[in-house]
Amino acid sequence: MSVGFDGLGAAYFDGDSPEPQEVSLHVAAGILQIGLDDGMILRWPVEEVRRLPDLADRNTVILRRTTDPLARLHVRDQSLLKHLPQLTRRAPPKGRGRLAAWAIAAVAAVGVQIFVLVPLLADNLAGFIPPEGERALGEATFGQIREALDETGLNPLNICEGAEGVAALETLVQRLGGDNDLRQEISLSVLDHDMVNAFALPGGFVVLFRGLIEAAEGPDELAAVLAHEIGHVVSSDPTRHALRSAGSIGILGLLFGDFAGGAAVLFLTERLISAQYSQAAETGADAFAHRALAEADINPGALGDMFATFREKHGDADAVTAHFLSHPALDKRIAAARGAVETGAEYTPSMSAADWAAVQNICK
Repeated sequence: MSVGFDGLGAAYFDGDSPEPQEVSLHVAAGILQIGLDDGMILRWPVEEVRRLPDLADRNTVILRRTTDPLARLHVRDQSLLKHLPQLTRRAPPKGRGRLAAWAIAAVAAVGVQIFVLVPLLADNLAGFIPPEGERALGEATFGQIREALDETGLNPLNICEGAEGVAALETLVQRLGGDNDLRQEISLSVLDHDMVNAFALPGGFVVLFRGLIEAAEGPDELAAVLAHEIGHVVSSDPTRHALRSAGSIGILGLLFGDFAGGAAVLFLTERLISAQYSQAAETGADAFAHRALAEADINPGALGDMFATFREKHGDADAVTAHFLSHPALDKRIAAARGAVETGAEYTPSMSAADWAAVQNICK
């Protein structure tokens, strides 16, 4: 029988019909029994009953069962409520497990894109970028790095241009290049900054810092660093790294709303300055340096001496030298460099004392 609300103690809506059903209510053994007018009895466990707000009629309490999203029980006799202690608890959201699964899947998908698909795509694209494109990318990135490292915020970081020092370094680059078929002409610059670091950029750009020159124990250690960075250029490691960083920034930018903003530029600049290449790339650059130094008649063990010097001065975890010292196989890299020294070989210095002095004063 369908009736209106007037005079009823309780009415039940099944969610399918807009008409209420007169019901009788009884609470026993933790079960709210709802007797319908057709003789059917619905049983709602008390712990699953929740109260919903009713802004239209403050004299009526609306109840629902947490497992039924549609059915509603309208109660006017509020003496029933004292038998329903769970009314004020929030019902658990439906599909919470499914929602968590989708969230985990979304995070996993982003991780796969950043750590698998982007590196794979970058490695394949690096070989197809024309030299002119790499050069343009390197020039633009070098300009951004100079601006980012300037502490005044007014002008790009100065490039050291002491004529004699520049000439000595250019001669060293030619000596290390030897007969190697370099895909890009090496463009070497020294930045006037106390950072103990060096890095390579796309397009053949190699950057040394004044702090690195000051930290080197001698010219051969500097030559070893330079040979190592040239090895990265030969293998197009900076281009791959730039593409990976740009791809990761693009994905993160789409997620967090800074696709082409300043934060992305600064992040890319930081990633290129402190480039953390893969162990394979580092091993390849070391091997190139061993060969290039030996072919230039420079002691290849200088690369190991450089690693040992920086580790002794700054420690393995020092952020300033993280570019060189971040890999767990550092002892093996030192041993490999010193193992490349031929027994009985007589090597020549990488530069004269006068040229080394000029390089040390290149920023003055």
